[in-house]
Amino acid sequence: MKKILLVLALLFSTFLFSQSEYRSVSQLPDYEILKKKMKLDDVVTRADTPPEFPGGMENFKRQFAEKMDIIDVKSKSIDTKVYFIVEKTGYVRSVTATGSDKKHSDAAEAAVRRLFVKWKPATVNGEPVRFLYTFPLTLKKS
Repeated sequence: MKKILLVLALLFSTFLFSQSEYRSVSQLPDYEILKKKMKLDDVVTRADTPPEFPGGMENFKRQFAEKMDIIDVKSKSIDTKVYFIVEKTGYVRSVTATGSDKKHSDAAEAAVRRLFVKWKPATVNGEPVRFLYTFPLTLKKS
């Protein structure tokens, strides 16, 4: 029963997906963690044209929720940040999630990895660039 409630909470709760605006990678709050786990040399956080998931962000949210494992969460709220790089080719290569609940962070990371879909890459001055996409994922149980 708990698992069913958690699935419903994941599907119908307030997921906050947004790309935060940071001028450079080094301004990210989790920069020290990210630089150990990802190659950030030529990654941008701003682009003339941001990367696009096929079918738009609503499709991304739906597929992400479908791919995320069901986990037993003991805390009343979860605050996870998911970071991934959309490469110049449009494929997602590096994925890292940080947050207060390790199981939830690991599940979020795995869900993004399972979405092996080619994005339309971000561009700067008409040229494709490596783009660090970041979004917060929060869940509040009532």
